[in-house]
Amino acid sequence: AGQGSSAHQNQFAPRHSTIKMDSEVDKYSTKDLDRIISDMFEQRRGGSAAHNILPEADVCRLCEMAKEILQNEDNVKGVQAPVIVVGDVHGQFFDLLELFEIGGKPPFHNYLFLGDYVDRGFYSLDCVLLLVALKVRYPDRITLTRGNHECRQITQVYGFYDECLRVHGTANVWKHFTDLFDFLPLAALVDDAIFTPHGGLSPSLDRIEHVQKLDRFVEIPHEGPICDLMWSDPDDRYGWGISPRGAGYTFGQDITETFNHDNNLQYIVRAHQLIMEGYQWQHSGGVLTLFSAPNYCYRCGNQAAIMQLDENLNKSVIQFDPAPRHQHGEEGKPKLKALPDYFL
Repeated sequence: AGQGSSAHQNQFAPRHSTIKMDSEVDKYSTKDLDRIISDMFEQRRGGSAAHNILPEADVCRLCEMAKEILQNEDNVKGVQAPVIVVGDVHGQFFDLLELFEIGGKPPFHNYLFLGDYVDRGFYSLDCVLLLVALKVRYPDRITLTRGNHECRQITQVYGFYDECLRVHGTANVWKHFTDLFDFLPLAALVDDAIFTPHGGLSPSLDRIEHVQKLDRFVEIPHEGPICDLMWSDPDDRYGWGISPRGAGYTFGQDITETFNHDNNLQYIVRAHQLIMEGYQWQHSGGVLTLFSAPNYCYRCGNQAAIMQLDENLNKSVIQFDPAPRHQHGEEGKPKLKALPDYFL
């Protein structure tokens, strides 16, 4: 994410008032949502199922229902254990299905997703459609927070925008989802003990209550506390540092220890970085990075991981490999233009 003028940023940053759904627009019934979710889980072969299962008008309806739920959630959403915590998914739909096979399907298990649902992988639409449908159907069982890819600018470069155009023929579905992304919470807090931003910490935010006071219903800014929560990374060097990503900061063990102490936290769980083993503890156990997209970009060869927390916050990290290749429908995968390297 480069730096841009405020005028350019405002062009992509609509302000949202309280959502009022058109009384003439029918909401999905529980039966409708169950059908959508069931159809998505049954898509075990290649080709985006999103267009067949939900045409554009129905995507709009689903997004409006999700906005009604999300607008009432705090910037830092409280989550109760037991819960399964998931890192980046990045459009790898069949690996998302594999993840649910390993962790267990909702609503029998609670899930906390840390963002980056779209871009990079072949099936961003399928991923975000399934996760949003699950959120609407089971709002107290599924928590979706925002990642740095849940924004207009990044998705126009790294695949989601192009996928929406290819599947639906227009950018309208992309607009529905990116408008919805503005409503996602910035982080979660599990049992007042585990803080879960997508990226990391910010020099502007000493306490979690400071995060609660931010106006989150905007496009992710190029700088400032919301940007930092999405983009920052832990580092071996102490103090705050300039991030090589061009957005956010690096933060050292001293920063982590102070933040955890001042907020009575056990540790921080975040995503945002490719980890070859799927997870990595840093800062003497003060930060855990989870990455949940195995063989990232279908070429990195990494494992993925999720973390199970029981009702007493006992933790178990589960590593997993990509879904079997025959389930990916390799013969039918879309032909994509080359994407910028960015930072893997």
